[in-house]
This record gives sequence, C-alpha cells and structure tokens, in this order.
Amino acid sequence: MAQTSSSSFFSQEEVTKLKSDFERSGMENIKPLIQKKLIELDNTELNIAVSGESGAGKSTFINALRGLQNADEGAAETGTTETTMEPIGYKHPNLPNVCLWDLPGIGTTKFPAEKYLSKMKFEKYDFFIIISACRFRENDVKLAKKIKKLGKKFYFIRSKIDMDFDSVRRGRRKFNEVEELEKIRKDCISKLDKAGIPSPCVFLISSFDLDLYDFNLLNKTLEDDLPRMKKMVYILSLPNVSVEIVQQKKKELMKRIWMLATLSGAVGAVPIPGVSLACDIGIVIKEIIHFRKCLGLDDVSLQRLANMTGKPVEELKAVVKTPLFGKITPDIIARMYWGYIAVASSSLELALDFIPVVGSIFGAGSSFLMTYKLLRNALDDLTENAQ
Repeated sequence: MAQTSSSSFFSQEEVTKLKSDFERSGMENIKPLIQKKLIELDNTELNIAVSGESGAGKSTFINALRGLQNADEGAAETGTTETTMEPIGYKHPNLPNVCLWDLPGIGTTKFPAEKYLSKMKFEKYDFFIIISACRFRENDVKLAKKIKKLGKKFYFIRSKIDMDFDSVRRGRRKFNEVEELEKIRKDCISKLDKAGIPSPCVFLISSFDLDLYDFNLLNKTLEDDLPRMKKMVYILSLPNVSVEIVQQKKKELMKRIWMLATLSGAVGAVPIPGVSLACDIGIVIKEIIHFRKCLGLDDVSLQRLANMTGKPVEELKAVVKTPLFGKITPDIIARMYWGYIAVASSSLELALDFIPVVGSIFGAGSSFLMTYKLLRNALDDLTENAQ
C-alpha cells in the first residue's frame, strides 16, 4: 500500500506493520504504536540558531518568528550594540518545544572564530540562520563553513529590506521592486560564492512585514529540508501572517486526527457503558485547546494581536464566530456529538482521507467515527475563524 500524506509521520515499514497487526489481532494491537507516535510528536523539539553581527536584526527576527513585537513580554532584547554574550534561548509562547537561540556574533574579542564552535554547542541546533543587514562579511562566511563541516543546514537572511526600499524612495528614484529584490539577491549570492560558499541559500526579509518578500520561500525551503516530525513543529510555530500559513497548519493538524480517533476506537471497544463517550470527550477537549493555540485563537494570542493592531481584544473576539472559542466543556462536546451523529454513521468519506490502514479500522464502531468527525469539524471551524 502506498504511504499517504496523512501517514507521513510513519515510515512505510510502520504503515505495513500497522495494517498487519490490525489484521492479525484487531484494534488493541495497533494502539501502542499510535500512542508512541503521538508521544513522539508532542515531545519533538526544534532548536533554531540565529547568528549575525550586532545591528543585523537578530532579535527582531526572533521576535517576529514567535509572533511577538519587540516591546512584548518575553521578547528578545533589541538594540544597535551587541547585547548577546552567550547563547540565549527564547521559547515559543504557545509551543514550548520550539526555541530560537540568539547567538553572539562570531569573531568578536570574546568569541574568536577558533573557539566559537565549542562554546556555542553547535550540535544542539537543528539549523542555523545567519543574518546581515547589509552585506555578508568574512565572519559570516567562517561561521557557514564551520556549520557545513558539522553537516548542519544553514540559511542566509538579508534583513531590513523594507528600510532599503524606503531609502531608495526618499531619493525619489523610481524603481521596480521585483527587479530590485533580484539585484540584491544576486549580489549577495555572488559575493558569498566568491568567498567560498557555493550555491548559498539567501532570503530577503523584513521582520516587520513577514508576509512580504522571501518569507514564504524561506518557509518552503525549511519545510523541504526538515525531517517530517520537525517540519510539523516548525509550521505550527509560525505566526499567522497569511492565509496560506493557516491552511498549512490545518493540513498538519489533520494528520493527528485519525490517530486520535483510532485510540478512541480502541477504548470504544470496551463493553462498559459510558467509557467510550467519556474518553472521546477527553480526547476532543484536549485537542481543540491544542488547535486553538496553534491557530492563534487562544486568549493570550488574541491579546498579542490586539496589542499589535491597536484594537481592543473584545473587538477581535467579537469577530470569532464559534462555540469553541471560550471554555470547552463536556456539555459543548455533547451538543456537537448529537449534532453530527446523523451524518457520522457513514464511513464512506473517511475511506478517502487520512487513514493509512485503508478500510480496516472502520469496523471499530461509532467511537472512532464520532471522534474523527468531531475533531475534523472543530478544526474546520477554527481554521475558518483564524483566517
């Protein structure tokens, strides 16, 4: 059986084993592997190192990638002088397993190039961002070469592109923005190539307007380069600066739903009145809260958005039209349950999506079907509101 996108957390060997175990011993036998995979998902860490000279915009980029403004609580300290004397980790406000690390610039008196590698503990980082506000310098090249020797990925970011364009506009010179971007990119690539970095990945970014320039291209490159578990973590950590990112988050979250429904189906086979529904409610409530955090619909995220836009948080909350916004109670889930029960009895649509063991687990009964239906509809509803 071909591996589907929905089962991308599983290797082909694991998918084959799931199917074989189910056919041999039923739902209970595949439960441990799915539980193990969910635990692995929830505990996958992502550590991103950000380096560059003072004034390059490291801290502002770190804040922007976490959906924070420079003045927000927990934001990385910004300034025109080098404020970083050792690696400082900044956890994501909603996903604590994601951490961005502000590294001191290489080649300073305190951190000479020859000692930088050991002092910064390079092995802990999944990939490196090297930022420059103008042109990449000798120390940036030294750092890239050291990272390459370790077999790690690195990406060059040319920051403050918005300021470059503002400067051109103040000079009253007409210019084509696309052509200007390409000119800057080619110049960066050419200089890095001559310095000994062949085919460098260079992205042009404004940390104050992440939806502009190369931010989407950067995300696509990182997604292609990251292992499948870390790819999901990275996508879910992104700020909602575009509808495209919200849709990417939905796609990743959908991959969890069939696994949770399968666990529900395994419990649903227990012949004790009330056990199935109680377990379903617990799974659904926990996951809806997770969905809201990832999609920026929790109270803390909305308050940050209110601060950013200058609007009262009550005004933003008024736009959210879903019963899943406030406190999630068993009563709300029960009302959803009875609202969906008429259509959930059909498993035909489920055979088309998100089930790696195609057709096999549909016999698990209403617990699987209902948990799947509840979570899928909740995600649809929350995604629409996030957009």
